[in-house]
Amino acid sequence: MCGRYFQQRGPASVARYFETVNPLPNFAASWNRAPTQDALVVRRHPETGLRHLDPLRWGLVPRWAKDLSGAAKMINARSESIAEKPAFREAFRKRRCIVTADGFYEWKVEGRSKQPFAVALADGAPMALAGLWEGWRAPDGSILRTCTIVTTEANDKLAAMHHRMPVILPREAWGRWLGEDPAEEEDLLGLLRPCPPDMVAAWPVSPRVNKVAENDGALIERDPLAVVPPGLDDRPPDFSD
Repeated sequence: MCGRYFQQRGPASVARYFETVNPLPNFAASWNRAPTQDALVVRRHPETGLRHLDPLRWGLVPRWAKDLSGAAKMINARSESIAEKPAFREAFRKRRCIVTADGFYEWKVEGRSKQPFAVALADGAPMALAGLWEGWRAPDGSILRTCTIVTTEANDKLAAMHHRMPVILPREAWGRWLGEDPAEEEDLLGLLRPCPPDMVAAWPVSPRVNKVAENDGALIERDPLAVVPPGLDDRPPDFSD
């Protein structure tokens, strides 16, 4: 799954990387982004066909939902069922997006202990996480736009921590996923697979990340006190642009 992630790059850097064209949103960096907080999302504008970068609340609320009570449970959408599950199938057909991130966190459970790890692309580039979005009309008539992150089976490296991971889209898949390039449902589902293990770096970080209130750049530094297997102790990448 993907229940917490970090994004230290600002909107200007993200917009350049994903080639979005709308005015930059006012969006603060976060090293501990949690469900129900805003995510920085790339969408294809339905009229111009150009890419827009917007903040959307993390935790999808289907259009037919009566209230927001289920949003925190829909932070992830399983790739194996998004084409059929009522909460996701319409968004999968019409409202696909990219949730941008610099990396995410996962926890390795050993007995009663849980060691958190940071996971990022080995080259330090921004992550393009496959996502879906929806617009929900509140009783007062306002529109709340929300999103979810699509997950798949974990690759061989990350399976040592958890059996699921977010779908990380390669650049050549962005156009199809956003609807810029024509793609059949079978083709879109084919994009939802784990990335190669050598594409990602994973390293242990401080248990401070367990608390949402903790939010600073030191969270993604390697925890020198952690004892972990060699395969989960990569060097943190260089995140500079």
